[in-house]
Amino acid sequence: MKTLSIFTLSILMLLGCNQSQSNNSGQNPVSSPQSEVTAPGISADTLFTFDNYTTGKSPEGWSNYFTGKGHTGKWEIIDENGNKVLAQTSMENYGYHFDVIVNDNLEYKDMEITVKFKGVKGEEDQGGGPVWRYRDADNYYIARANPLENNFRVYKVVNGNRRQLKSVSMEINTGQWYTMKITMKGNKIKCYLDGELKLEAVDDTFENSGKTGLWTKADAVTYFDNLEIKPIK
Repeated sequence: MKTLSIFTLSILMLLGCNQSQSNNSGQNPVSSPQSEVTAPGISADTLFTFDNYTTGKSPEGWSNYFTGKGHTGKWEIIDENGNKVLAQTSMENYGYHFDVIVNDNLEYKDMEITVKFKGVKGEEDQGGGPVWRYRDADNYYIARANPLENNFRVYKVVNGNRRQLKSVSMEINTGQWYTMKITMKGNKIKCYLDGELKLEAVDDTFENSGKTGLWTKADAVTYFDNLEIKPIK
């Protein structure tokens, strides 16, 4: 009887184990977190520090364009006193010429862009700023500050024609770093410089999402750093 009891107990335990496995087989498996793959210099919150890109080359994952006449500019990573920045260094173009570089992978509609910039040199033009809702080289929004003109402006470029939306006069110094922030939600644009709201505009031209990048004009040599892009709700 004792032997039978042990045998019976063993059978019952085995049946219970099989039943438990059968019940679990119908459950969805728990997936492990996927590792996030990011481009050099970009973190999960889309902050480009440019530190991990190769000096002397255009950053990987970005494309170089221009609006107007002339030739493609030269966007490259340079080392400024031990800190890597993205710079437009060509001084070969003049007149109605805008150099643009955009990220190939990120597209936004309602977003906030923050970037540090410094106008370094240029006889005709200096400074620059971000582009957003970029469709192609002839259609996008742009905000820029210019040390030669001492003003801060927001434009739209439509079919290759730049049209001013708003402008404010203010002191912008060559060789000085500034922080520009642009927000756009729906058709409302706000432009900040060093934390102060300077420009507001309303425009319905580009209603859909587009690429984001950076812009300079004519012979402007400009440095950019810490470009942060994030969606807003």
